[in-house]
This record gives sequence, structure tokens and C-alpha cells, in this order.
Amino acid sequence: MNINKGKIGQAKSIFQKHGGILRASDAFKEGIHPRTLYFMRDNNELEVLCRGTYRLAELEPIDQQDIVTVASKVKPGVICLISALSFHEITTQIPHEVCVAISRTMAYPRLKYPPTRFFRFSDDAFQAGIEVHKISGIGVKIYSPEKTIVDCFKYRNKIGLDVAIEALKFWRKKKNARIDKLVEYAKICRVYNVIKPYAEAML
Repeated sequence: MNINKGKIGQAKSIFQKHGGILRASDAFKEGIHPRTLYFMRDNNELEVLCRGTYRLAELEPIDQQDIVTVASKVKPGVICLISALSFHEITTQIPHEVCVAISRTMAYPRLKYPPTRFFRFSDDAFQAGIEVHKISGIGVKIYSPEKTIVDCFKYRNKIGLDVAIEALKFWRKKKNARIDKLVEYAKICRVYNVIKPYAEAML
């Protein structure tokens, strides 16, 4: 299937207008034809971040300075999921957006850059497992490794079960891995029965 280069250029411009990341449904609303979107995906012009969400492949990966920027602009938020996995070095995933947890009562912040994806957490899940790490002299709220793994199982349909299992394997190899905390957070987030068989298989 051949796609006119002009259409690809227009599609890239639309992606750039939205920080380089779009859900398929939003891309279609913006005028990108499904054939163009899937052609770009199949020809490595786009990366699949998760089911139905795409990112321009030419953009640079998110780095720690981007995390600091988001944390400074969204002070109530907590760095979570893929971003937190990367910070704790328990994933092979390369973050292309900053994942931020917000409470259910908080309005969605509006950030043009860096690319940011927000996840609503229940009150108990939002408050549990928060750590504060200094990055470039700024205190950044990030979920602990154990809480992050639990969150990945909780949101496995959005980020992939394979990502959660991989993180669990990497975490188990760390000397400071705390199974008691993993169990505690799994019960708070109501995914204990989901995580239990995977955790037991690794003991």
C-alpha cells in the first residue's frame, strides 16, 4: 500500500501539534485517514505506546528533566507506571511520555510539553507508596517500585500485562525488594489475586 508523501507530512504536522502523541480516535477526528495512520505505523514512522495510542518515532525519548518539568507544573500529581518503572530501572521500556497519577477529584491539567498522560487513581491508591526523590535539586513525587508494579498490574489492559510481569521479574532480583509492601499495595489496589500467582512463581 502506497500513501502520498503529502498525506504523511500532514499527519506528522497534526501529531506535532499535539506534542507528538495521539490516540487513533483523536487522529481520525483531526483528519488523518486510517490507511495513513496504519501505513505510518507499519513503516516505523509511528511507535505504539499502548493499545490505540501512537507517538512520532522521530521524537526523543522522555528523560529525567522532562519528569522534573511535569512534576513542577503538576505538583499534586505523582509519577507512575512506565515513567516510574524507568526511574527505578525495572523495565526495558523506553518512556515516550510522562505518566502521572492524579486523584479522582483533580481536574485534568493542560500541558503542551512534554508529552504527558494522566491516570486517575482512587484516594487510597493515590496516597499509597509515594516517595520523594531529588532530581536536579527538585523534589519529585514518584511511586515506590512495589507500588509501581502493583499499578502496572492494575492498568495492565492499558500498558500491557507483559510490561507488568517483566517489571516484577526485575524487581525480584533487587536486594531491597520488599514482598510485604508488594502485598500491602496489591490489597489496597485490589489486584492481590491477579499478582499472587505471578509472584509465587518467582519465589
